[in-house]
Amino acid sequence: MSSVRRLSLVSDEVHASMPLRQAGALRVAIATQDMKNLNAHFGSAKRFAVYDVTREEWQLVEAVAFDDVSDESGKHRSEGDDRITPKVEALKGCHLLFCLAIGGPSAAKVISAKIHPIKVPQPQTLQEVLLRTQTMLRKAPPPWLRKVLAEAGVAEKKPCFEDEDFK
Repeated sequence: MSSVRRLSLVSDEVHASMPLRQAGALRVAIATQDMKNLNAHFGSAKRFAVYDVTREEWQLVEAVAFDDVSDESGKHRSEGDDRITPKVEALKGCHLLFCLAIGGPSAAKVISAKIHPIKVPQPQTLQEVLLRTQTMLRKAPPPWLRKVLAEAGVAEKKPCFEDEDFK
């Protein structure tokens, strides 16, 4: 069984789950080994730095740590030893997940939790990832990000011809 530790800023009470998202913010998880850089594969990440990102600022929401991680060998463990589901559960509520790599089965679980995985080809500082996210928010976001923003309630959803208003 994998243990999950959460470090988050709280005002007056302890929260067992992820804190509420800042209004108008995109919640971003970054796979990290050292809390300074995006430098981990999804399965082998010891920690995830979780931020709320807006066009103007970002704020650390929490750091989620895991004791049991993969060794990046590509080999799967026995049937009863699932290290991916606890990570996906811990990241629910995030909109984007930045990592160096993610396997197909893991990506499928992440996507089914409504988290959009983004593979980055080489390590970057957390600040570089957050600045890149802000740049995407400030400029014309790509279609996949517009969809994420609309589902997150950060941007208006474009009308669809299948919507009731157009029938």
